[in-house]
Amino acid sequence: MVENLFYRAKTHPTHFLSLLIEGSLFLKLDNFMKLLLLLLLWLPSWTSAQIYEWQDKSGGTHFSDRSYPQAKLVDIKPGYGFYRVKTVYDGDTVVLEDGRKIRLLGINTPEVQHRDKMADAGGEDARRWLINKLQNSKIRLLTDAEKKDKYGRTLAHLFTEKKEHINLSLVAAGLAEVSIYPPNLFYADELVKAQSLAEKARLGIWRRPEYAVIPVNRLNAEDHAGWTRLAGKVVNIRSSRKFVYLEFSRQFEARIERKWLSLFPDINGYLGKYIEVRGWLNRNRGRYSMLIRHPSAIKVPL
Repeated sequence: MVENLFYRAKTHPTHFLSLLIEGSLFLKLDNFMKLLLLLLLWLPSWTSAQIYEWQDKSGGTHFSDRSYPQAKLVDIKPGYGFYRVKTVYDGDTVVLEDGRKIRLLGINTPEVQHRDKMADAGGEDARRWLINKLQNSKIRLLTDAEKKDKYGRTLAHLFTEKKEHINLSLVAAGLAEVSIYPPNLFYADELVKAQSLAEKARLGIWRRPEYAVIPVNRLNAEDHAGWTRLAGKVVNIRSSRKFVYLEFSRQFEARIERKWLSLFPDINGYLGKYIEVRGWLNRNRGRYSMLIRHPSAIKVPL
């Protein structure tokens, strides 16, 4: 029961806060305020909610997220800090002044030049945008289910002091594509919507020929590196203990982990459909595969 409540609080914080407040009218003031402050410290995303306080005719004190006659707004101090960025590595990775390396959640930007590796198209554009955006400003972090990745980087959404969501702005400008890694699902819907608008407007990477859709039947070794868009007809669907496979040809298949199938529509609905998949190619014994982590990486043409 307790674990379920915490899950609801993490995944639907605003709704959960509203329920909490409405159910707290008969709690004593000191107990309620202690509980509210603890939860606000634990969930930074709640700090945008407005809390009102008022007294009834009997002198009882009440709180709600809706305003009532004679109610006053409660001044709740945010339970998070703001930090300065020391270094911008690329469009989705920064280092704070305290030394923490931050990987922006939910997005991916093209790579910049690294030693003997050439920059991907659009990589420097995203990096310059982020440098200009974060110059002389501070950010706060909002983490998700997984706090760090396998490289030890903190995974977070970044917000400026003006409440701009940096991850979302990069996608909206066409400088980043959506890259959702479950169980980190905060802002997934907002990111997908922003990407759809940027793609329709052909902003940033969406107008570059390097990121045009490649038909599966034209896939070759030169298409192996970097984030890729492939399109073709799903001719077969098969399963293993860990994955479900969407087969496009003898040369290429997309795979979805079974543990995340609940995030997707009916997989059998893809059979016989011409679809686009987005991600990174793996090559093994002359065949290619792509791991699909989230439905946003599959596009079914209308």
